[in-house]
Amino acid sequence: MITLSKKLKKSSENNNTDTAPNVVPDGIRRASVRDKLLVREVQEMEANLPCTCTVKFDDPDVLHRFELIIMPEEGYWQGGRFVFPVEVPEDYNMVPPKVKCQTRLWHPNINEEGNVCLSLLRQNSIDGMGWAPTRTLKEIVWGLNSLFTDLLNFDDPLDNEAAEHYQRDKESFKAKVKDYVQKYAFFFFFLFLIVCRILYFLTLFFAVCAFQILSVSHYFCVLLN
Repeated sequence: MITLSKKLKKSSENNNTDTAPNVVPDGIRRASVRDKLLVREVQEMEANLPCTCTVKFDDPDVLHRFELIIMPEEGYWQGGRFVFPVEVPEDYNMVPPKVKCQTRLWHPNINEEGNVCLSLLRQNSIDGMGWAPTRTLKEIVWGLNSLFTDLLNFDDPLDNEAAEHYQRDKESFKAKVKDYVQKYAFFFFFLFLIVCRILYFLTLFFAVCAFQILSVSHYFCVLLN
């Protein structure tokens, strides 16, 4: 983050010292405005993350592309690990970020193709809660996180089949959610498998070591006798 901030400052200083006027293409100008906004907004977002969220930047100098990882601690999706790639377009903050859910799940407001139904992500929203230039990345993160708790909405679904499933049979819905979590998003399950594999190899290693020690001990006993 600091590196990009320094780059933007240096670029601004260079532009101010130029004697000849330069015509900056609209795309570059918009990206520059976006990147300046993101330096501040990313710092604010990271300082106010919910305890169930983490963010990952593949390149710390590229702030307009990152992953939000949500691991709910309660509710139907508890124990899962859900990845949301976030792309901030050049026209930000006049338009909202583009968000998809990379992890397959059974959810009334997130369909199996990864599309997300959240008012904050809508350019025009009839409920008055849509995107506005005053919105920030922090609000997007908290909104996405709340889709697993208090913003969960079965009455205005994106995935009608999931919502109807819940209305028809809540226990069956819960079972299918858990099945999807175990198949596609069960972080702790995979961690458990890794730990088991490590313990298995450690057991083999110590068994081989013990066998070799016994063999050597037996050999020396034979020599001494």
